[in-house]
Amino acid sequence: MPWMEVLIKGGLVGQTTVGELTNPEKGSPGAAEDMEAAESFIQQAMEIILQEAVKKATNVKEKVCEWRSPEQLKELLDLELKDTGESESKILQCCRDTIRYSVKTGHPRFFNQLFAGMEPHSMVASFITEAIKTSLYTYEMAPVFTLIEDALLKTMMKLIGWEEGGDGLFNPGGSMSNMYAVNLARYRYCPDFKEIGIYASPRLVMLTSQEGHYSIAKAAALLGFGTKNVYVVPSDNRGKMIPSALEEKIQLAKSEGAVPFFVNATAGTTVLGAFDPIDEIADICEKHNLWLHVDACWGGGALVSKKHRHLLKGIQRVNSVAWNLHKMLMATLQCSAFLVRDKSCLLQHCHCAGASYLFQQDKFYDVSYDTGDKSVQCSRKPDAFKFWLVWKAVGTRELEYRVDRALALARYLAQEIKKREGFRLVIEPEFANVCFWYIPPSLRNLPESPELWKKLHAVAPAIKERMMKSGSMMIGYQKHGDKPNFFRMVVISPQVSRQDLDFVLDEIHSLGKDFQTDLAMARALSTLCSSSLGPKAFHMSQNLKASGFLLHWTDLSPMSAISSIGSKAPRTVVPAVAFTMKGTPP
Repeated sequence: MPWMEVLIKGGLVGQTTVGELTNPEKGSPGAAEDMEAAESFIQQAMEIILQEAVKKATNVKEKVCEWRSPEQLKELLDLELKDTGESESKILQCCRDTIRYSVKTGHPRFFNQLFAGMEPHSMVASFITEAIKTSLYTYEMAPVFTLIEDALLKTMMKLIGWEEGGDGLFNPGGSMSNMYAVNLARYRYCPDFKEIGIYASPRLVMLTSQEGHYSIAKAAALLGFGTKNVYVVPSDNRGKMIPSALEEKIQLAKSEGAVPFFVNATAGTTVLGAFDPIDEIADICEKHNLWLHVDACWGGGALVSKKHRHLLKGIQRVNSVAWNLHKMLMATLQCSAFLVRDKSCLLQHCHCAGASYLFQQDKFYDVSYDTGDKSVQCSRKPDAFKFWLVWKAVGTRELEYRVDRALALARYLAQEIKKREGFRLVIEPEFANVCFWYIPPSLRNLPESPELWKKLHAVAPAIKERMMKSGSMMIGYQKHGDKPNFFRMVVISPQVSRQDLDFVLDEIHSLGKDFQTDLAMARALSTLCSSSLGPKAFHMSQNLKASGFLLHWTDLSPMSAISSIGSKAPRTVVPAVAFTMKGTPP
């Protein structure tokens, strides 16, 4: 048997005999002992997970992260894969290290993304789906999870307002949901495209707002439309799509001989948390017979709240919805639903390939429960279970309370920002996104001018670096249009308190109050480092440290903080190194 010779010559058989490998009636030697060892390892690993990734990682007294640069982390972690396995103690240490140096997104002071917090029921559901290790393409492979997905999708459709139901599936992420919507809309408009390809259709145009998610452009590239056939519709100063501008873009596309077929509206934009006026957009789409999709990946959670569901007024009129339950509603990643109002099996017709080894039509059960041919994937994880179990455990009222509480805390934070000197809102929050600037004391007396904005642009990145290296909290920042960098706080987790939000503002001020001094020091040392006095600059830094200045290294290059305030320091500074100063001299 040639394959057995390969195993033996390759050293893969080890101490197991050829007879043991080829005898189908004989179990693996030591199988019982191996299972006992596996159970012991899992129990030890679960204890590490419970202590380090759950208990410690959600403790407000612990760090959000233990920051290390990529090179430092490579030194700390044993990343090499070897021919032989390593000891159990080494593997358990790998588990501890992985948790230790990962960002603790369940920490009460993690506000960096559109997901946060620790949901115990969803975490347990994730453990179960991984332990069961099945795929959701056929009922026979995943009977329980198939029924759970179907029940959850139907309940979500009722929240949307589709009383007559619809169709849908869970898939890996909101970007994929948006791509499903584009592909389905194209199939409805031009079903021959599935078989004939681009030759079966005219030039098709899709429309989205300037605040829409970048996955729409990615969908255009991936599905063959081309990104230039994504027409960007202007938004107002609150980030909402302007309906009249949508009408103008549709007319423009038609005047160019193109065929508009798809409009993407957003319920909860990524940065500002804005909600497009769905009702008005739906009027325009009905007028022109366009598919209307709503990207509610972020804002869909408002549908469980009687107080806030008005933000999505008109959503019952749309053709499809993307909704990420791992965001506002806190399911573990990923838990993303794509829902479509169509009941004519459009998903099935658009994506089916009829694989005979999976989707036999003469099975002994109702094959309508075999959902795999609706999906562009083959294997598909039972992600619906990760939110179904949450809903089952806490009920609709608790979900509603969590959403209402998160938005109340966002409003509290906005009010506190207004009260504090040096803090300024970018925009009044509509959802859980709170966007604001911190203006350090050195900049507060400058007049409103491009020079002020230029200097302010460097503040948020400098503070973000310090907070990451201290591990005290984690908040995102970005520029937006012509606005300089600002912080974007996202309030989600029920574990967050008003005290945590007060801490955020106090900590930002603590980290950024000496901003001008830092830049002045960096400018001086940059000038030295860029000349032949580089070694002297190093000795100077040591002398300053000994005199009471607190210096630290950063990874900025080439001194972006200095160039951002118009410094005339030479550009050739020490690569990937900058000096900044914290504190004041004695």
